[in-house]
Amino acid sequence: MNRSNSGASFDIVHVVLDIFVHVISFIISYNVWGRGIYTAHEWGAFATVYIVSIIIFLLCNRTLNIYNSTIFFYLDRIVKRESVSFALAVCCAAVIFLKASYIEFNVEFMRGLCLVTYEVMILEILFFERILDRIIMRKYISRVLYVGSKDSYNKFRYFLKKTSIIINEIGYVSYDDNDDSLEYIGKLSDLEKLIRKYNIDQVYMLQKRDMDINNLQKYVDLCIEMGVTCRVIVDTFKRRKSFSYVSSIGTYPVTTFHTVTMNTYERVFKRLFDICFAFVAIVLTSPIMLITAIAIKIDSKGPVFFKQVRVGKNGRHFKMWKFRSMYQNADELKSSLMEFNEIEDGMMFKMKDDPRVTRVGKFIRKTSIDELPQFFNVLFGSMSVVGTRPPTIDEVAKYSTKQWRRISIKPGITGMWQISGRSSITDFNEVVEMDTKYIDEWSLWLDFKIILKTVAEIFIHKNAY
Repeated sequence: MNRSNSGASFDIVHVVLDIFVHVISFIISYNVWGRGIYTAHEWGAFATVYIVSIIIFLLCNRTLNIYNSTIFFYLDRIVKRESVSFALAVCCAAVIFLKASYIEFNVEFMRGLCLVTYEVMILEILFFERILDRIIMRKYISRVLYVGSKDSYNKFRYFLKKTSIIINEIGYVSYDDNDDSLEYIGKLSDLEKLIRKYNIDQVYMLQKRDMDINNLQKYVDLCIEMGVTCRVIVDTFKRRKSFSYVSSIGTYPVTTFHTVTMNTYERVFKRLFDICFAFVAIVLTSPIMLITAIAIKIDSKGPVFFKQVRVGKNGRHFKMWKFRSMYQNADELKSSLMEFNEIEDGMMFKMKDDPRVTRVGKFIRKTSIDELPQFFNVLFGSMSVVGTRPPTIDEVAKYSTKQWRRISIKPGITGMWQISGRSSITDFNEVVEMDTKYIDEWSLWLDFKIILKTVAEIFIHKNAY
């Protein structure tokens, strides 16, 4: 996995909004002052200069830490810094225009463009930056628990609200056994149960100055084992098997321990890839899905699609869609077939020549056509193209602490398990090892290789039942 944390605190939504501001400002200025003033050749040259000025503006903002989500969002500070970046970008653009004699310098249009851009930029800072940021990111907000004393919790939350960091505060866990505040949801000794119960993504631990480091270390290790990101405030801890980086929120230094990637750029690219890939896959396979639906309906009674509640990232539940490959009473017959389960420890159910599978079901399973509807799960965000196998609720209930880490990322249609033996693997611990290996070594290139190998597996028809 790429462990570079250079983008972990990068506010990419702010960058997108800044680019959007320049585009909107240009459209407004062109319709008011710019119609008919340039030839096609001059417009091409002007567009190049304008794009360069936008890049200069963004780079200046980055240098001034405007896009760092952990800094305090004071309006006077943000306006001052963005004004400096804007002035520098305008000066650079003006110099280029003066040097480029083949571009006519239309004073009225340029003055109007600068004025409109600056006004829209200030409007964005005052209103849209905070509002749109939350609207866009709401679906991807991390569910967070705080561990610490009530006083430190309140002070830290005060600092946090002054930044651009957006989180879903589930509550806080006191070092004491109980607390009478509304936010209190449990004691520290029950941390694992609370993580499972509330589908926690991150835990902030606010250390007490007189607290035994060794005592707190075991809870840091617990989060690491479960694949839950742990952010420890103030002190330094052994890194164990996780990766870490240091940042700050207000006057608090924060050491983050994590086993999943925290790189903003690659996570955004992965999601964009999932959306594009799923959309194209749905369009290209729609004739196959239509024929499959008709065949299922003719072959046996029951619905075309099979939907089942599966467990996603960090315990979230979602409905996974597949083409129905079994008879309607398949779930009722499962208990009577448990003695034929080929998974040694019973953590999953796999059986060759399963009598519950229909005639059409055998074919669509062998060719993996039954999994095509899962591209809709990918499109809507509950799954990824590449990830770990999505487990059932009863499977997750049996997970040990270490096994929980395999669901610390989104489940995928394909993954290491599917290309490494699939149904021939009968040891669940081996499945967990492959999944955690994928989590630890994740990269965009690894996803691409897994997709290619999956396609090859489908044509070979090996170990699919």
